[in-house]
Amino acid sequence: MQGRHALITGAGAGIGAAIALALAQAGCRLTLCGRSQNTLQSQAESLRAQVPDVAVLIAPMDVGDAHAVHAAVQQAQARFGPVHILVNNAGQALSQPFAKTDASIWQQMLNVNLTGTYHCIQAVLPGMLEAATSGTPGRIVNIASTAGLKGYAYVSAYVAAKHGVIGLTKALALELARKGVTVNAICPGYTETDIVRDAVHNIMAKTGKSETEARQALAASNPQQRLVQPHEVAQSVLWLCAAGSDAINGQALAIDGGELAG
Repeated sequence: MQGRHALITGAGAGIGAAIALALAQAGCRLTLCGRSQNTLQSQAESLRAQVPDVAVLIAPMDVGDAHAVHAAVQQAQARFGPVHILVNNAGQALSQPFAKTDASIWQQMLNVNLTGTYHCIQAVLPGMLEAATSGTPGRIVNIASTAGLKGYAYVSAYVAAKHGVIGLTKALALELARKGVTVNAICPGYTETDIVRDAVHNIMAKTGKSETEARQALAASNPQQRLVQPHEVAQSVLWLCAAGSDAINGQALAIDGGELAG
């Protein structure tokens, strides 16, 4: 993977930051994308401290804004050439009963979690396909969720969007199967991220549970009785992007301690 160009959305923290570190350690050149330039700058500095020879560019953007996505990708390609690895990690979850899920919440969940994935693939795919014809395989990894494989109450818009990501993954995998590009999805269960911390605070506010009790309530869905860690998701991404993974295509891999096994 030495020298391959990886673009990661939502790269400033949590799963995105862990993926960036794993790919940097594997020798990739990185474009880090997210909405906050300061957060991305801090992450870039952290990567340079851990992997001194890493080549890293920060390209702030909102994945829901097609023009911003294309501008960021053009900046990235001008610096490092075509994107060989795209990790669509940016995501957001809002919790509301369906009756209180108004059109703005619905659209926000679609924009961030599904349409943003579409925008990023559209922007990088021409260059990725051209590179694949020259012998450098392309990898698209969509960070979905177990919510893309099952239902969860009170997050219907999020669940619908993540199911859409899985559908997009499978359809595009078939379309690109003979063009040197694979498309897969990673579906983490509850993971130690800002989204889960927000969920913990929401549970505390609505139920009166302590932080420990709220965290235990989320971890209870995992047969291992724990939260997934970001580095565990990152290792799965690394495997999908490394040599020897060419036959893994159109898959939705659950990283959930066995939650979906039952």
